[in-house]
Amino acid sequence: MKPILYIVVPCYNEQEVLPITAPLFLEKLQTLRDLGKISDESRVLFVNDGSRDRTWEIIRGLAASDPHYLGIAQSRNRGHQNAVLAGLMEAMDRCDITISIDCDGQDDIDAMDKMVDAYLDGCDVVYGVRASRRTDTFFKRFTAQSFYKFLAAMGAEVVYNHADYRLISARVLREFSNFREVNLFLRGLVPLVGFKSTTVTYDRAERLAGESHYPLRKMIALAVDGITSLSVKPLQLITGFGLIVALVSFLGVVWALITALCGKSVAGWASMTCIVCFVSGVQLICLGIIGEYVGKIYLETKQRPRYIISERTWEAENTEHKS
Repeated sequence: MKPILYIVVPCYNEQEVLPITAPLFLEKLQTLRDLGKISDESRVLFVNDGSRDRTWEIIRGLAASDPHYLGIAQSRNRGHQNAVLAGLMEAMDRCDITISIDCDGQDDIDAMDKMVDAYLDGCDVVYGVRASRRTDTFFKRFTAQSFYKFLAAMGAEVVYNHADYRLISARVLREFSNFREVNLFLRGLVPLVGFKSTTVTYDRAERLAGESHYPLRKMIALAVDGITSLSVKPLQLITGFGLIVALVSFLGVVWALITALCGKSVAGWASMTCIVCFVSGVQLICLGIIGEYVGKIYLETKQRPRYIISERTWEAENTEHKS
């Protein structure tokens, strides 16, 4: 029996690029269907993440034009990771496999062929991995590579050069639904589920239209979420660093006492100021890191919903038919 595939596409203010990439996603579905790899029940599922432009209007128009297009809308903007999760959870009971991909057309759609082939060969998770970063600027390339290396150094299990372009089977999604974290970092959580996995490499292109909605500020926030959600190593580093500072301080006290007893002490404003500033700076940094974890605990204990679906295109269609 041919598997049902749902392509999950998160969208946030994508009115410029959506009319370009939507037909490409549909064409890929038809190609895979014609090759006999997937069922005709396969769909493209768009997730509107509280867009403020015409994105949801375009999605509704696509759904009305072809039954292979589906759309859901979140009640407000909740971020890329929550949008992807909403789409995956919505598709979980409707399909056999999902492939999440961004709407901007940068990820190579043809890599889906290899992903589906890997699934048919027995893999439940297939990660799309960039073959190179030739199209990136030096700053983007340096920060991205440093991002993955730093996550690995902090103990977060991530696939190098993998973002959120991946195939996940429905049975993996059912197990993944048991993960209840509010602070989501999908590229670190999916490997924790396990199951047989592999990677597919591809070249990333330039954005087809519109502007990127993922500036450096959001990349840094994502890195912080990834580290604090998946690792306690920063807290361990604080402990180690605190012990080192305490040891140095103790040696400084011993040196000061010996100097005073020998009658060689000299009032030193500069040295005292440097020590006070250094210790104060270390304390503030440590408190900031601890506070980040306390804040995450605070949000997790509230157990607020990670997403709220306000509209579904097929429900709108049923309402129109009834009226």
